[in-house]
Amino acid sequence: MIRQLLLRSLLALTIAAPSLKAQDASLKNEVHASMQKGLAYLLTKQQPSGAWGDPAVPGAQPAITALALMGILADSTRRPDELSDPGKRAVAYLLSVQKEDGGIYTEKPLSTYNTALALTALSFAPLDEKGRQAALKARTYLVSLQGKFDDKAQPDPKSTFDSPYDGGIGYTSKTAYSDLSNTHFALEALYYSKNLYADHPGEEKKAAKLDFEAAIKFVSRCQNLKATNDQAWASDDATNKGGFVYRPGESKADPVKLPDGKEALRSYASMSYAGMLSFIYADMKPDDQRLVAVNEWLSKNYSVEENPGMGQQGLYYYYHTMAKALTISKMPVLTLADGTKVNWRQDLAKQLFNGQQKDGFWANENGRWMEKDPVLSTCYALLALAQVASGL
Repeated sequence: MIRQLLLRSLLALTIAAPSLKAQDASLKNEVHASMQKGLAYLLTKQQPSGAWGDPAVPGAQPAITALALMGILADSTRRPDELSDPGKRAVAYLLSVQKEDGGIYTEKPLSTYNTALALTALSFAPLDEKGRQAALKARTYLVSLQGKFDDKAQPDPKSTFDSPYDGGIGYTSKTAYSDLSNTHFALEALYYSKNLYADHPGEEKKAAKLDFEAAIKFVSRCQNLKATNDQAWASDDATNKGGFVYRPGESKADPVKLPDGKEALRSYASMSYAGMLSFIYADMKPDDQRLVAVNEWLSKNYSVEENPGMGQQGLYYYYHTMAKALTISKMPVLTLADGTKVNWRQDLAKQLFNGQQKDGFWANENGRWMEKDPVLSTCYALLALAQVASGL
C-alpha cells in the first residue's frame, strides 16, 4: 500500500500539472533522459555489499548509499510498491549496518549524517514489517541526538545554561556541537519518516518527540537576522541579512568586511536553503519574519552557476538543497530582487544537462566536501532533477 504522505514526498515525480505546456513536456522528457543516464552510471558503481561510496572512506558509505537509493526511488519508470534488485540490495546494506542504539552508521563520528539520510531513504522504500521497525528505531535514535549542553562550571544547580548549540543536532551525539547541515538532514528525516506511521497512527502518538521549539531556536541562531537571533555575531548588513551560516558563530565562507571596518559572518546559499528547509520541516508559518528574510536574501543571490557566497564549493549539495526547498515551498517561479521572474526549474535543468558527462555522471572540479567524487555529485544531481521533474 502506498503511504498517504508519499504525495508530499521529495521524490514525488508522478505529480504533474493537469495540462503541461509544450516546453514543459519537452523539458520533462529531457530530464527523464538525463536521469536515466545518471542512474545507469550509478548502477555500475554499486558494490557487492549493496553499498555505494569509496571503500577508502567507509564512514560515509551509508549516507552515499542512501542518496543513491533515493535516486533509484525517484525513477519515474518504477512502480511505487516495487523495488529493483539494486534497490533491494541497498536497503539490505543499510539495515545490515544498523547498530543496537538504532543508528545506521559504520563510524560513530558520522552517525547523524548517515542515519538521517538512511532514514529518509527508507521512509520511501517498500519495507516489510521488520524493516519498518528498524527504520522506526533509527528515528528514535535521531531524536535522542538533539543537543542539550550543561554548564558544569555553574555553581548554582538551579541556574540554566543556554548554549547556542542547544536544540540542534551535530555529527555524533547530543553533546557534539550542533550544525545546520546535520540539523536540516535530521529534521528532513523526521519529517518524511512520518510516512512509516501512515497505517499505524497509534504508534506515532507513543513515539519519542523532538523538541521543535528548541530546534527552531537553534536554526534561528544560524541566521543573520538580529530581530530573531540573540547572538552577538548576527548582522543585518545588506550583504548578509536573512541568510544563514553553518552554525552559530561559524561560516564556511570567508568573512565580509563592512564599511565600518568590522567583519561579518558571510551568509551563503546552500546553508540558507538548509535553514529555509529546517523551518519548513518544523512547521513554521510562511509569513514568519525568518522565512520572509531568507527568501529575500535568496532572491538577491539567485544563481545556478555557483553556490552564492561559496563559488564552486559545495555546488551539487547546493543544487540538491535549493531544488528541495523551492519545491516544498511551492515556488515554480522566483521573483528576484530587481523584479525579474525566473523559472528556476528550467535554469537548473539546463545547467545540469550541460554538466553531465558522456558516461552519465556529474562531478565538481572543486573537491571540497568530497564533490570530486562522481558518485556523490551524481546522487545530488539526480535528486535535484527529481525535484525539477516533480513540477513539470
